[in-house]
Amino acid sequence: MHFIRRLGSFGLSHPTLSGLWYAFFWMMIGAFVLSLLLQSNILEEENLSLYTYIVHGASLLAGGVVSGKRAKQKGLYQGSITGLIYGILLLLISFLALDNSLGLGELALVVPALVLGAIGGVFGVNLNKK
Repeated sequence: MHFIRRLGSFGLSHPTLSGLWYAFFWMMIGAFVLSLLLQSNILEEENLSLYTYIVHGASLLAGGVVSGKRAKQKGLYQGSITGLIYGILLLLISFLALDNSLGLGELALVVPALVLGAIGGVFGVNLNKK
């Protein structure tokens, strides 16, 4: 029975991987909510880029918090690595799937991702201390 329980459970022990997992999870939920709002005509397509940046920012903060909380120390480092990898993966996906070119403007979006992840990591480490 213990073997079946271990097979069914899913856990990431590395702080960066768990932070990335939670960041992409919240990004998927945010994208789903945005698509529902677009479908129901509550949200217009002209405002979509602003809300997309908000969803990515919230996802990065959540991923940074999780990575900082799991690391229990060096939250700035863990959160910034999580934000950096998140930003690079998004650039890679947009380059390969959407056939976008990589310019200086797109590469500059990695810096806010790194900063938001670092802020989340600092908050995550401080959530552990009581």
